Amino acid sequence: MSIPGQYNHLLRECNPKHDHHPIGFQFRFSIEVIRRIGYKGRLMEKCWQISNVDRAAVTALKQALGCHPVIATLLVNRRLTSPEQADAFLHASIAHLRPPTGLKDLEPAVERVVRAIAAGENILLFGDYDVDGTTATAVLFDFLKACGASVSYYIPHRLTEGYGLQSRHIAEVAVPRRAALVITVDCGSNSHAAADAARAAGIDVIITDHHHVSPPLPQALAVINPKRQDCPGGLSRLAGVGVAFFVAVALRRRLRETGFWAGRTEPNLRSLCDLVALGTIADMVPLLEENRILARTGLEVIGSGRRPGLAALMEAAGITHRPMDADDVAFRLAPRLNAAGRIDHASRAVDLLTADRMDTARGLAHALNQLNASRQEIERRIWDDLEARIARQPDLLKRQTLVLAHPEWHAGVIGIAASKMMVRYHRPVVLIALAGRSGRGSARGIPGIDLFACLSACRMHLEELGGHAQAAGLRIHPDRLEDFQQAFEAAVRGAAGPEAFIPHLSIEAEVGLAAISEDLADQLEQLMPFGAENPEPLFMARQVAVISSSRVGEHHRRMVLRPAAAPAQRTFHAIQFHADPRQESLTHFERMAYRLRWNRWNGSKTLQLVVEAVSGR
Repeated sequence: MSIPGQYNHLLRECNPKHDHHPIGFQFRFSIEVIRRIGYKGRLMEKCWQISNVDRAAVTALKQALGCHPVIATLLVNRRLTSPEQADAFLHASIAHLRPPTGLKDLEPAVERVVRAIAAGENILLFGDYDVDGTTATAVLFDFLKACGASVSYYIPHRLTEGYGLQSRHIAEVAVPRRAALVITVDCGSNSHAAADAARAAGIDVIITDHHHVSPPLPQALAVINPKRQDCPGGLSRLAGVGVAFFVAVALRRRLRETGFWAGRTEPNLRSLCDLVALGTIADMVPLLEENRILARTGLEVIGSGRRPGLAALMEAAGITHRPMDADDVAFRLAPRLNAAGRIDHASRAVDLLTADRMDTARGLAHALNQLNASRQEIERRIWDDLEARIARQPDLLKRQTLVLAHPEWHAGVIGIAASKMMVRYHRPVVLIALAGRSGRGSARGIPGIDLFACLSACRMHLEELGGHAQAAGLRIHPDRLEDFQQAFEAAVRGAAGPEAFIPHLSIEAEVGLAAISEDLADQLEQLMPFGAENPEPLFMARQVAVISSSRVGEHHRRMVLRPAAAPAQRTFHAIQFHADPRQESLTHFERMAYRLRWNRWNGSKTLQLVVEAVSGR
C-alpha cells in the first residue's frame, strides 16, 4: 500500500540539504533527555527541547488576533509578540516590501544599466551554478529582455571552472561576446582579479551578491551586496535572487522616471516572484521579512502555472496538487534544477526557466528529470560506499568528525552525501572526491559548531577554502589528507562542548491528540511557507494508542492513532518516515513528536500527523 497524497514524493525524492535543517530560531528551553536505539541500531541521545513560552504574551496575542492559542504560542516563539508584528507576519504581501534604496551602490549600478539599454550595449549576466544563481540569472535576463536590452548569460561549469567570476571569463567569454557591461548574480564579491581584468579590457562590472564580504571590495563599478558592512538597508538576509529582484525593482522605477515605458508594456515584477521563491527557498536563507514575502508570493505564482519552464518541471516532477508549498520546491523542483549543475551544466536550468514555449520547456524538463535520476543513482552508490566504510571501520564513529575520501566519488554530488552523513551521525562531515593530485571536498556542520572557523584553523593543509558556519567547500592535495583529518578533529573538539553532539528535537508546544482540529490545521497554514528560522512546528502529544500499524516501503510506517485515555475519541492517520524497526511493535507511545498537516489528494484533504519521534512501550 502506498502513502496517500503529497507524501508519496518523500519516498522518491532526496534533497538532504533540507533534512532536519540545522538553522533555527532560539527558544528558552526546558530539556528532557531520553535514550533510545536509533535507526540501524545506533545508540543516540535525544534531547526533547520543549519551549518555555511566556504565557502572558500568548494570552495577550490570542485575544488581540482572535487566533487559536497554539498559533499565538508559535508566534511568540518567533518573537512576534505585538499584534502589529504578528499581523504583518500572518498577512505578508508584496505591498509590504521595503524599498531597495538602502542597498549600497544601487544608484550608480542602475544608471549604468539604463545607459547600456539606451545605447544597445551588450550586457553579459554571469551567474552561479546552484538554484539561487540560476534563478537570479533568469530574473535579470527576463527583466532586461522585457526592456529590449541586448543581454546574454553565462554560467560556469561546476567541475571544470569552479565558483565565481574569474579573469579567464573576461578574456574567454566577455571579450568574445563584445560585452560592455558584466553583471554578476549570486557571486562576485571576491572576484578582485576578474574586476581588474575587466577594467583593463574596458568592460564595466556590476556585482550583485549576498555572500559574506569583507574589505577591500573588488574594484568594480558597483558592488551591491546587502552584507556589506557599510550597507544599512536592512536586507542582509536576502538570497542572491532576492538581490537581483531588488535591482530589477530599482531599474523599473528609474526607467519609469525617464519616461522609458511610454508606448511600452511595463513588466509586472510579481510575475518574477516564482523565480525568486525558487532561489530563496532552495538557498535556505531565513524565511522572514522580505524573504517570507517573496517566497509566499512566488509560491502563488508558481501554482498558477504561467511560466512554461516551471509548468513543465512540475509536470515532470508529478506535482498536480494546489496550493504549492515550500516542500514542493525544496524536495521536487530544486533537486531537478540543481542536477543540471551537478551532473552536466547549469545553463540547462536557465534555459528551462527562461523558455517561452511549452514544447521546448517539456524537452528541457525531461532532460533535467533524467539528470536528477542519474544524480540519485550516483548519490546512492556514494552512500552505499560510505555505509560500507562505517561498517568495516566502526572506530570511525569514536571521532567527533568524519573525514572520508575516495577517487571514484563524483565531486558534484558529495555535498548531498555529506549532508546525509551529518544528519545520520550528527557530527561535522567532510567528504572529498580525489582526482589526480587534487581533491575537491564538501563539508557540512552541526548546530553549535562554526564549521568554517574550524576549517579555517586547518587552512595550512588546504589549497582553497570557502563557505560559512554550516557548509563549506575546499580543495586539498591528497598528501595532506591525514594531517588535515587530525587538525580538523582537534579544531572541532576544541570548539564544541559535549552537548553539541546530542541531536535535538525542538518541541514548540504540547498539543494532545484531543486538541487537534481542522481549524488548527487551517490556521497553521497561515504560518507557511516554512523554512530556515520559520520551521514547521513540531508538537508533542502524551499517551497515544496505536490502533493499527503497517510498513510502507522499506523504512516507513503508517499508523492509525488515538488518545490512549479516550477510546471514544476520533482517530488520526499518521506516517513516520525512516521509522526505527525496533519500535514497530509499540502499541502505546508515552510521548510522540509530530507535525500536523493537511494531506491533499485528488481534490480532497484529510488531517495527517507526520511523526518525527516516539518513546513508549
